[in-house]
Amino acid sequence: MSLRITRLFRILGSAIAILLVAVLLAVVAVLTWPLDGGDLHPAGQRLTFADARARIDGKIAADAADPGILPECRSLSLIHEVRPAARSVLLLYGFTACPAQFAELARTFHDQGYNVYVPLAPRHGYADRTALGGLRAQDLATYASDALDVAGALGAEAGVVGLSGGGMLTTRLVTERPDDVRRLLVISPFYRPGPDRAAPILIRPLAVLYGLRVLPDRVDEKNMSFTALAQYVRLTETLDVGRTGGNLASIAVVTSVNDSLIGLGRAVSIPRAVAQARGLSLATHEFPAEAGLPHDLVEPDDIGAAKDDAYRLYLRLYEGRSAS
Repeated sequence: MSLRITRLFRILGSAIAILLVAVLLAVVAVLTWPLDGGDLHPAGQRLTFADARARIDGKIAADAADPGILPECRSLSLIHEVRPAARSVLLLYGFTACPAQFAELARTFHDQGYNVYVPLAPRHGYADRTALGGLRAQDLATYASDALDVAGALGAEAGVVGLSGGGMLTTRLVTERPDDVRRLLVISPFYRPGPDRAAPILIRPLAVLYGLRVLPDRVDEKNMSFTALAQYVRLTETLDVGRTGGNLASIAVVTSVNDSLIGLGRAVSIPRAVAQARGLSLATHEFPAEAGLPHDLVEPDDIGAAKDDAYRLYLRLYEGRSAS
């Protein structure tokens, strides 16, 4: 009887050891699995002004032809002339939103002489929010690069402004195409979720498991797709913030103390690393708690009476002028 028990314990011990090794190997694989790939680094194109206008018209027409896209979410452009302006700006909005989020800020830039382009992102703008589940990091990278091709042809000097997930994409444009971006402003940039939303130790596993679709998608109570969100995190994890050179002349970041959706530390440290690699100073502005401003610092309904002052601030920061 004792011999049988001994054998049983040996077998059980071996099974536990094998299980522990398997778990350890799985953890190592998740923590070291590469998130990058050649399809995340699309090459830019040089377009003429006429080419850019044709692409804008085609994009707007394609949005209008898709019955699932909400009319207010179609791509937006505000263009002054039949030739490139002195300045153009690309505006990239936040995750789950659409160009309507930037409509009024786009007019602010346009009123100052800018040609403005606000393109609809892949899988965004649909009445059916489940469309976001099909989003891929490759699609986002290509979308941002193609949009910069267009904006670059609309003005002699081109820059980018991004909110939330769009802030991450515009940061990526600076690191991927440093010669093509003159100015960068990121507003509430989403590089990582806030710590009360996802523990930092879980970020990379989530980027691997959901970003690479190892796990099936989950949708939370706010109809937020884990798989779609992980595509933005995957692109953040492959940012080359230390890349030097390029034509960037100014970089600025705006955050709000009340914003719990994003990691506020990363929201500043990543733009600062990009600035330092290029010998630039990072301009920062943080709205205090008493301002009562949320994560979305652009949507007029969210920032209310602070809108006019905030928009003037954004324009000054974007242009490399004093925030005061």
